[in-house]
Amino acid sequence: MPSLLRRVKSKMFIFAHRRTLTLLDGEYGSVFKGRSLDFDELRAYVPGDEGRDIDWKATARHGSPLVKRYVAVRRHSVLLLVDTGRTMAAHALSGEPKKDIAVQAAGVLGYLACRHGDDVGLLHGNETTTRYVPPRSGEEHLERLLQEVDAGVAVDGPASSLAEQLDYVLRYLKGRLLVIAVADEFMPDSRTEGLMRRLRARHEVLWLTVRDANLTPVADKGATNSKDLGTGQGIPIPLAADGKVRAAYEAAMAERGEHRSSLFRRLGIAEEQTSGSADVLPAVFALLEKHRSGATTARGTARGGHRAG
Repeated sequence: MPSLLRRVKSKMFIFAHRRTLTLLDGEYGSVFKGRSLDFDELRAYVPGDEGRDIDWKATARHGSPLVKRYVAVRRHSVLLLVDTGRTMAAHALSGEPKKDIAVQAAGVLGYLACRHGDDVGLLHGNETTTRYVPPRSGEEHLERLLQEVDAGVAVDGPASSLAEQLDYVLRYLKGRLLVIAVADEFMPDSRTEGLMRRLRARHEVLWLTVRDANLTPVADKGATNSKDLGTGQGIPIPLAADGKVRAAYEAAMAERGEHRSSLFRRLGIAEEQTSGSADVLPAVFALLEKHRSGATTARGTARGGHRAG
């Protein structure tokens, strides 16, 4: 069986110079900057404890000072949350199968984690099945994860339903994770939005979107009727090639895209989009940078609010 990780690495070096890879490596490291300690438990205050470790809310409830106790974190856990429903068997904007781009993106992110000594796990599935592979270190383990993603997507498979995978994380996975989701341009319903909000409250969350293909290529390029894998409905070439239909479709998609972007901003989740294998690296770099900047801003706002109070 061909090595998917080897393919990922080959594309990384094809599409990037060494300096770019160095910057990407540094950007990944900066995401975890300042997280060398992790919360363990509350205990009673004793003379000599630092005031900044006092949990004021818990103290108010308890009636006497309580301080947060921390333990050192030597490894971080990264969870790749990948949609492997049948919509990921469709084509992306570049014309490549979305599945191939998802494997490339998961491979790049997993490889960066491996280089930093972090553990990488996988959660993937569809509306009927969710599979979880616990975090471990090493490239051999990462290869297994990529093979799982590749084998999990089929044109005749069950429909996508990220709500099921989000619910699984919230129900069964303990401890703080860096969750990196890879999915297509789906529009979250109210249940999914609520799950995303809860996930963001418990974990660090980044979101990479694989962009959908256009309505259909124009007829004079030899295109055939398109099919929406999500609904199973066909899109006849004459209809898709009509100028008014295409214009209306593009306007609707632009409005939908702005709605999605607004949703992610409201939830405080860094989201970036990729059209194909060629722009996975810049998309990953932009995603990490956006997450780091957002986290820094959030911490600054929290500190400012504390001083104002």
